[in-house]
Amino acid sequence: MLLTPSALLALLGLLVPVAIHLWNRRPGREVAVGSLRWLTAGANRRLRSLRPEQLPLLLLRAALLAVLAVALAGPAWRQAVPAGRGQALVSASLVGTRAFAMLQPALDSLRRRGYALRALAPEFPLVPPAAGLVDSLGQRTSARGARPPDSARESFTWARVRQATEVFPGQPLYVVTTAALREFQGSHPPLAGSITWRILPVETSATWLQSAASTGTDSLRLLLGRTRATQTTFRVVAVAKPRPGAIVRVAGLAPLRYEETRAGGAQLRLIPTATGSPTAASVVPVRTRALRAVIYASPSYAADARALHAALRAASIGLPVPLVLTQVASPPSANDQADWLFWLADSPLPAAWAASVRKELNVWQEASGPGIADTAHLLSPAAAEPPVTIWRRGQASPGTGWSPAGGNSFSLWTDGLGRAVLSRQGLGRGAYYRLHTRLSPPWSELADCPALPAQLLELLQPSPEWLGGNELSSVLSQDQRALDPTQLTPTRPLKSPGSAVAPATFRLTDLRPWAVLATGLLFAVERLLARRRVRQLSPATP
Repeated sequence: MLLTPSALLALLGLLVPVAIHLWNRRPGREVAVGSLRWLTAGANRRLRSLRPEQLPLLLLRAALLAVLAVALAGPAWRQAVPAGRGQALVSASLVGTRAFAMLQPALDSLRRRGYALRALAPEFPLVPPAAGLVDSLGQRTSARGARPPDSARESFTWARVRQATEVFPGQPLYVVTTAALREFQGSHPPLAGSITWRILPVETSATWLQSAASTGTDSLRLLLGRTRATQTTFRVVAVAKPRPGAIVRVAGLAPLRYEETRAGGAQLRLIPTATGSPTAASVVPVRTRALRAVIYASPSYAADARALHAALRAASIGLPVPLVLTQVASPPSANDQADWLFWLADSPLPAAWAASVRKELNVWQEASGPGIADTAHLLSPAAAEPPVTIWRRGQASPGTGWSPAGGNSFSLWTDGLGRAVLSRQGLGRGAYYRLHTRLSPPWSELADCPALPAQLLELLQPSPEWLGGNELSSVLSQDQRALDPTQLTPTRPLKSPGSAVAPATFRLTDLRPWAVLATGLLFAVERLLARRRVRQLSPATP
């Protein structure tokens, strides 16, 4: 095939050598000088009997121009590529683990049926058969070290599977991932094609120290978080306040060393152990003052303010420090020393409060305006709890301080389609929290949700990792919640390799270098023949 067929117009150049050869006449005959009548007649006959001469040279020059025109047209060799039978995509976090080894018989069966085994990672690299070999500890014996670290694991499985349907069109996909909810970040796009999901359960749990506070001169209150496949919970443990440098021991946690800082504060430093969580924070500051929160609500947000006030009071039971909660009907002064400002109004946030966000202030804002009807369900942190229905969603309004394009914003609460319900955008030492709906009907059922106090408690806790700028990693590092299999796209049973007809694909091989080489060879031969003819016609030198 030709990539640029219009370049064949260069074949019109063949008229040039043909015209030259047709007009190339032989020398006239020798006649007597006085016979001018015969000389004129002979010349007229030669003009009337034009015919091609030196036919080999003519054909060679025509072939030279023809090959040059074809080279300009971009010749290519089109070869049909046999379509693959299917693709088995395995999450990169599973390659080389014990779970991957247990799944090896099923993957070997797919390989015998013509499936290609690839990692669910950028460019979908092929996974060698030796990657499934593990030792007694569940680690690979053949390609140890090729498994990516935790920070490099894929967490946007929805988008990666969507990309696979476009890279391998018409081919059935067999996707193997863990049930960890942290690997299914982002929106859930519609997935086309034949996809079969294999979800491996998450059976691990983790316990970590979320925060610490000094409630007096002789005690510490430690907030411990525990996560498992069904939910993430917190509990408060009271321990005696140790001396500086002493070790604090709590069941389920690695040893902690109590240290005093140069600024006059205190902190607990984690002492690593072989069984400790590798993702737990190494240093947790000890809070010494009460948590202050201010709720400002306009008349149209009165129902939201009542629900928020009750939920915060219930959440304060789990706080390591007392909660000082104030509700006002007029805009509060920015001089108030508040840790949290719940701004429930359509009016924009005052500039003085917006400037305090960089100084460790957290601002909560809800959707303003009439909103848009959009029914969805909030993903509950506990699998046994009923889903929370959201009927309306709002749009970001100017002047709220919220910037959706912020580089450090991410979703804390999401609905069943992966869309943000509560987003956080860090700014300096503080943050904006944007609820994309409202707490009370007719916007949502959040006001009647039993899990709302526990969800607010997660936001009220001091989080040093968030202040460090790596917000997304800090949220996902400890989360062991599992995805509900019903949230996956319904798929048909896996088809046999012969039942799925993939569209024909072709591979193009560029032939222009060979055409240019042929042009050069023909030009060399043409020059050789032309010089030989010139030598034959030249008179011999005496």
